[in-house]
Amino acid sequence: MDGSFSLVLLLLFLWCLCSRRMERFELTAPAAFVLTGLLLGEGTGVLDLALPHETVKVLAEITLVWVLFTDAARLSLRALRPELGLCVRLLGIGLPLCVGLGTLLASALLPGVSGWAALYVGAALAPTDAALGATMMVNPEVPARIRRLINVESGLNDGIVTPLVVLALAGMSAAQGTAGPDASGHALVQLAVGAAYGAVVGLAAGWLLRTTLRRGWAAEDFAGVGVLALALLGYTSALAIGGNGFVAAFVAGLAFGTTHGAPRRVLLYVEQSASLLSVLVWLVFGAVLLPEAFAHFTWQVVVYAVLSLTVIRMLPVALSLIGSGLDAGTVLFVGWFGPRGLASIIFGLLAVEELAPAGAQPVVPVVACTVLLSVLAHGLTSAPLASRYGRAAAKGMGPSGAAPAELPVRGMAAGGLHRIHKPRTQNADGKR
Repeated sequence: MDGSFSLVLLLLFLWCLCSRRMERFELTAPAAFVLTGLLLGEGTGVLDLALPHETVKVLAEITLVWVLFTDAARLSLRALRPELGLCVRLLGIGLPLCVGLGTLLASALLPGVSGWAALYVGAALAPTDAALGATMMVNPEVPARIRRLINVESGLNDGIVTPLVVLALAGMSAAQGTAGPDASGHALVQLAVGAAYGAVVGLAAGWLLRTTLRRGWAAEDFAGVGVLALALLGYTSALAIGGNGFVAAFVAGLAFGTTHGAPRRVLLYVEQSASLLSVLVWLVFGAVLLPEAFAHFTWQVVVYAVLSLTVIRMLPVALSLIGSGLDAGTVLFVGWFGPRGLASIIFGLLAVEELAPAGAQPVVPVVACTVLLSVLAHGLTSAPLASRYGRAAAKGMGPSGAAPAELPVRGMAAGGLHRIHKPRTQNADGKR
């Protein structure tokens, strides 16, 4: 096991050395580490990642907590104001439609999946991960407004659907007999307590940090470590008082982000820490979860995975954007770039840990298959479709043709943050 751990650390360092170079080959960190896990995992025995269930659960939970907190905390309402209406459409209309359509098709298509299990599949595969389309997100040809819209949607939809995933898992546990018959009602109470508690923690912590920074009591160099601890504190203390820790972390991030008044580099430390854990999650996904799921891939699972990336995603997006003023090409572009990634994997790992094998077997393979197809499909199409759409948008300069601007990309799964830069200007000879 020590040798495998050393090999993982070596792989992380090697990726650090060549990550910028790999971007030229359209290879993102998720794709690289999923492939590495498949090649070196259970099939070859090079990587021994037969981790105890409790270790896998802790890894998944901590990663999800940091991702939920930072995605919410770095949301800037001021920067979001120009796209607020579009974001509300995608998250308030498109996301519920996506969950509902995914639930209905899961009940109709997947054997042994109905009721709570269908809701779990629909909710677990609804959140998107912009990091899987990192090359598109750093392509200055794509209007900044559209990149920002996809980025914000990706940063918030996982936190919004987490209560549904938790509720569905509780219902599935009750149906299996591994939890009491009132598990769903208990889960609802936990969600409410977690949301209220997270709001209090986030507001109080944000006010304290802003006050101590202004008075010179807090050192900015150590503030990032404090915020890292705060995210986990919101989770663990919510559990201690009977609340849901994931919802508490997400709501605490939202509240903290509106009040902390600290430089952005304070959150950068938490983002980079989550980035490290997310890479390990991708590696575990390729080395452990995928090989086990392969044996349960059926034609129904594959068909549902394809539908999840196309109809289940794109139809709700199109319906939610009716009357928004965006042209058809932009609507299709936003609809396609809804990769399934880190959040779905973590929800899958949580299902494996919280459900009996008989309960996890019908739902986990479809999550694994969808994420795998998304890594391949969005990784291969990100650069060419972005360039093609960017050129078309530049010609039309319609509602989506806003001027480029710098914005941080949700890069948890990509192994770090990327920043979209304004394109370099050309001289009189047309050279850059």
